This record gives sequence, C-alpha cells and structure tokens, in this order.
Amino acid sequence: MRLMVILFLAIVVNTTQAQRPGQKTYCNPMDINYRYNYEQLNDSISYRSGADPVIINHKGEYFLFVTISGGYWHSKDLVNWNYIIPDKWPMEDMCAPAALSVRDTLYLFQSTFEQRPIFYSLEPEKGKLLFYNRWLPRLPKDIGPWDPALFYDEDLDKWYMYWGSSNVYPIFGAELDKRKRLSYKEKYKELIYLHPEEHGWERFGRDHRSDITPFTEGAWMTKHNGMYYLQYGAPGTENNVYGNGTYVGDHPLGPFTYAPYNPISYKPGGFVNGAGHGNTFQDNYGNYWNTGTPWIAVNWNFERRIAMFPTGFDKDGQMYANTRFGDLPHKLPTSKWTNKDELFTGWMLLSYKKPATASSTLDTMHVSKITDEHPRTFWVAKENKEGEWVIIDLQKQQEVTAIQINYTDYKSNIYDGFDPKIYTQFRIYHSIDGKQWEKIVDNTHEKKDRPNAYLELEKPIHTRYIKYEHAYVASPQLAISDIRVFGHGLGKAPKTPAKFTAKRDTDTRNAFVSWQKVPDAVGYNIIWGVAKDKLYQTYQVFADQPNTLEVRALNKGVDYYFAIEAFNESGVSNVSEVIFTSGK
Repeated sequence: MRLMVILFLAIVVNTTQAQRPGQKTYCNPMDINYRYNYEQLNDSISYRSGADPVIINHKGEYFLFVTISGGYWHSKDLVNWNYIIPDKWPMEDMCAPAALSVRDTLYLFQSTFEQRPIFYSLEPEKGKLLFYNRWLPRLPKDIGPWDPALFYDEDLDKWYMYWGSSNVYPIFGAELDKRKRLSYKEKYKELIYLHPEEHGWERFGRDHRSDITPFTEGAWMTKHNGMYYLQYGAPGTENNVYGNGTYVGDHPLGPFTYAPYNPISYKPGGFVNGAGHGNTFQDNYGNYWNTGTPWIAVNWNFERRIAMFPTGFDKDGQMYANTRFGDLPHKLPTSKWTNKDELFTGWMLLSYKKPATASSTLDTMHVSKITDEHPRTFWVAKENKEGEWVIIDLQKQQEVTAIQINYTDYKSNIYDGFDPKIYTQFRIYHSIDGKQWEKIVDNTHEKKDRPNAYLELEKPIHTRYIKYEHAYVASPQLAISDIRVFGHGLGKAPKTPAKFTAKRDTDTRNAFVSWQKVPDAVGYNIIWGVAKDKLYQTYQVFADQPNTLEVRALNKGVDYYFAIEAFNESGVSNVSEVIFTSGK
C-alpha cells in the first residue's frame, strides 16, 4: 500500500509542475520546490531547505539531487524542474548524495557511516531505481563515506570515490572495483587537509573571523585536459564565506597540489551568500557549471538554498566560477560561451532599499525589510489571507524585466513535505501613478510551491510601482524576506570609483581595500585574482556600507591584483586601474 501511495505521489508531483515556456533567463537561488526539512522535527522547527547539490547531465537531460529531499528533480533545460519521488528510496533519506552518469546508466549513493547500497537507473526520469549493489563494506568508525562523490575515468576505464566531512579528518579517496559491483578495490587514501594558517579563505566564521577549526567536505572530481581537479568545500556552510576550492593532479588519486588561486567559487556578499559544497557539470553545449549552497539561517543555521554559477578553465588551466552579479538574472546559454561575463543579462537591481507599504504588518516585521537584500530579515503580514499586499515604489519610471519573490518560513508548522496543500499563489501588478494597476503575473491557476519564485516578464514594462497581491501559502504566516525587482534604470551607469587602494596586511592572508564613493552608485564589486587578466573573485558591497573592506580570503605567498567597479540601476562602471599587492 505504501509503495502504491508513493508511486501515485510521484505521478501527481510530476504532472503538477508548471512549465515556463520561452523563459530565457534564471536567477539564484534556484527556483525549485524546496522540500520541508524534518531534521529539526524533534525541536518543532519547520522550514524549507536545500543543500549539497549535485546536478548530473544524463543523456542530455539534467538531474538534481539535494540533501534530505525525499526524491530528486529532472529538467530538460536547467530552468523547468520536475520533482520526482522514486520507487526506491532510503528510509532515512539521502544526505549529501553522490550521483554519476556513465553511458546509459545513472548511479546514486548516499552519505553514510553504515553499510548502504549503490542504486542505479536506466530511466531516472520515471523514478525507476534499482539496487546496483546491496551495500558497500563498512569503513572504520567516523571515516565514512560521508559527502561522497563518484567518478569514472573513461580514459583509464577505472572507477573512484571521494568523500569526507569533518574538521578532524581529511578528504579521502579510493578506487572502486567494477567487477565487484563497485566495492572498494584497495585501501582508501588521505588526500586533502585544510591549512587555514596558509589559506585565508579556509578560516571559519563570518568573513573568516573565527578561531573555530574549519570543516572540509563536499568532494568532487572533474577531469579537464588530462588533469584532475579534486574539489572540496570549506570552511563551513553556516557563514557567508562558504566556498569551493580545488587541488590539481595528474592521477585520480594524486598526488595533488593546492591551487594557489583558490577558492574557485566564492560569494561572500550580496543577497545570495555562500557558494560551497556543490559539484561541477557540463551542459549540452559544453559549458561548465559549479553548484553551491547559499546560506539562509532564519530557522536554523543549516537552512539553505541552491545556486549555480557559470564555470570555466582558462588558457592556463585555472578553474574558476563566475559569481560576479551571481544573484542577478543570467541568460541560459544556447551555445558555448567564450567570455565569462556574457551570460549576465545586464538587468540590474531596481528595488534596493526602495520605499514599500503593506496591507498589514505583524509586530516589528516591517515591510521595509522586503527591499533590504537580506534573506534573514523579513516582512510578516498580520494574517495569512488572500488579498494581503505589498507595494514597492521604484521612485521613478524604470524598465522592469523580471521579479523574484523570496518567501520565509516564519513559525511554520509543516512537517509533511508531501502534503498537496503546500504551494504558493500570488498576483503581480504594476502602475505608473500608483492608482491605475495592470496585472502582469498571475500564477493562481497552478499549485506549485515556489519559495524563491523567479518571474521573467514576457516583455519589459516601463513603470514605477510594483504590487504583490497574496493568494495562498500553506504555512500559518505570510512572510517574505525580499521582493527583488530587476531591469534597466533608464539613466547613466556610474563613474569608476576614484582613489582605490589595496594593501596587504602583515598577515598576507588579508588585504585592506578602500575607495571614494560614487554619488549615484547602488554598490561596488571589489574584484581580485592572481594576475591582471584573472580577476575571478568578487566581493559585492552596497553603497550604504563603509567604503573600506578587509578581504581575508587570500593565500600566503601569492601575489594578488585588485580592482573595483561601481554599479547602479542603469549599469556598471568601467573597472578601475588594477593594483598589485605582494604576497611576500
């Protein structure tokens, strides 16, 4: 009976996912129906969450596996994701799963300290999973394999697994024996330890300011041009500086050399904070992507979302993920890109700190928080009822191209993530004068849960006011952290900031940067890298924050180059002159 119910739910879920035909852009965090997480059920904490993503390109289609989600997602275009409940699934669910596509077969394995099976599927789009083996042999206590990654080396015709999640143990690796149903072929090897005394970005805490021993986790292997990039997440998911790094070697089990340009994926500023513990995959055009786990932490420190960033390897083999404007709309590629920034739409943030009014407000959860670009602050309506509204005044007419609605689970009481009553419905209107309103979005015909709904408009509109009108959300409270409005400000881009300086600290893991504020800037991107033409790192700072920043993510003994750009609602300035800083 239970199996029949699960199969029925799988069919229901698959057929109720609304498609967005013609959508050409996406925006982080990913717009999927994040599942309610029961990790904190005993503490009566209810919230949606998604973490530790793995996206696999399997036979030209995409499959997304996420921690404790009761199933997985399937997409043909990286924007429309259908949730699937498979016919077999571990009773304790999957945490930080591993997935791998080899020819016609998709393999799937969960984090564990016990004996657990590897699954396989020839039809994952139908939720059909079979046992590839019944269990892997048990490893010594506390060794794992937790946070596993499966890797097949086509050139060597050999199979490997990497794993580790600890601030004590390293990242491990071992060859697997295909003739024995992917059992361990030999003793596992210690591969990667963290060295925060040398690598500033591996230090724990907000902006790397904690003495807590950092964590390494989220192993992943990518082979590119004959070299092996063993990736790992650090220093911890519960901060803004969670990122991915890599070691590089010429054999799947090393030896590996630390990449001096680390981290490869890093996003400490902006609305989406954190980019660690994900995977790297290629789309159907050969473009690389790196996924990660942004930090929400409203109900629990480990409440998170999913993001994906364009990723590449430059002419020197340096791996990088482009997180510049990584939480603004980007184009979905239709070919292989050649410039790291060409997928950015140029649609700027129009709503930052703009005035907002609401139909009602509960206690101190004021509506001003709905435009502050902060996922841990939020507006709450007095009642969760249809007709509650929020109006954002853009203060002048702007060209609006897209909107994102980010809901918050405030005092939620939902623990059954498969309840068909879990969905979100709303209408969006616009007005030039704040009196006459025209409806531009209406999703009340669909029953889909979209806690981070991204809405690309069919065509741009010139308007001043944006109105959210509530229809339905399943939780007891209507709570929204941010309504983000994107487009073009119809003005001029800001000037390049003057008097930009960058100076390394006596502890060369740190650098101090400062600049002169630009009057009409909304914010600034501090960008840096290991060469003038490798400025791959970005720290976004809003203009109402100080015009100084301590960058604490550098590697000792490595020279860095720094620059800055300003942005506003109308565009981005030219990049400043590049400043050299010595790592000696």
